[in-house]
Amino acid sequence: METVSNMALRQQQPLLSGFGPQSTAEEVLEGRDLSGKTVIITGGYSGLGLETTRVLAEAGASVIVPVRTPKKAAEALAGLPNVTAAPMDLLDPGSIDAFAAGFMAEGRPLDLLILSAGIMATPLVRDLRGYESQFAVNHLGHFQLTARLWPALRQAVSARVIVVSSRGHRISGIDFGDPNFEQREYEKWAAYGQSKTANILFAAELDKRGKEYGVRALSLHPGSILTDLSRHLSEDELRAMGALDETGRPVPASRTAGRLKTVQQGAATSVWCAVSELLADKGGVYCEDADIASVASPESRQSPGVEPYAVDPDNARQLWTLSKDMTGVKFEF
Repeated sequence: METVSNMALRQQQPLLSGFGPQSTAEEVLEGRDLSGKTVIITGGYSGLGLETTRVLAEAGASVIVPVRTPKKAAEALAGLPNVTAAPMDLLDPGSIDAFAAGFMAEGRPLDLLILSAGIMATPLVRDLRGYESQFAVNHLGHFQLTARLWPALRQAVSARVIVVSSRGHRISGIDFGDPNFEQREYEKWAAYGQSKTANILFAAELDKRGKEYGVRALSLHPGSILTDLSRHLSEDELRAMGALDETGRPVPASRTAGRLKTVQQGAATSVWCAVSELLADKGGVYCEDADIASVASPESRQSPGVEPYAVDPDNARQLWTLSKDMTGVKFEF
């Protein structure tokens, strides 16, 4: 008899979507009219999130962007149609609740929730609760936000939650006994990998619990893109990634032999997950290059695909319980 874990792995089969690593968000969205759809995009005023905001708004969707730095957001979003912004900081549980309460007071359904904000490879910082910042921002803040917005997602009848993860999940699974690096020595990449694995497991468990209410969830790797996300990396680290040349200048994506994507290409998988009809009856899967990803090869952390531990149902259930305990919030199913 096939185990639940094997069933989860079997779902990780590419659909031959017709798109690939060079596809752009505009190409994925071509010809679609999203008028009447309401979208919330965290991180929607910078990098991949901004490009996602732009293409969805220009396709007619009403896009709300939570913002931590209003001045930067106002400059980035200026001139975009159908876009509004409201304050929110993923490190501040009170601001998450305030943002969600403001949206919920409007009484409208939420068709798409795209969780694109994140931080990467930061020095050790803790939030007011003492939680390690990468886990707090990349996962716990999004868990809390989704819970607070859950009634609006259910109201939409056919909603999607898109969680932006990373191939960086292959660095580390989740240390359920010490997620905040209180007993073990802090290592910035292990913390990042843990938070990105949490993104994938969160989407898998949310989809399992939400599909009977018409809410599907997916996670994704957007590709490697040089954006503000890399602000904590040294020149040596960026050079090793192929993002900088020997003089310290950015290397155009067109010259990186597929190692890097443009922002337009990087946003394609988020948009594909948000709108593709091929995913109408699918969820809980991890995607990349505008398609469902396969299972990763154990031979290289840089190879495509998803690690089995990141789609393991037992891990997903354990993370859900841990997240409820750490945030003090729960979903009203």
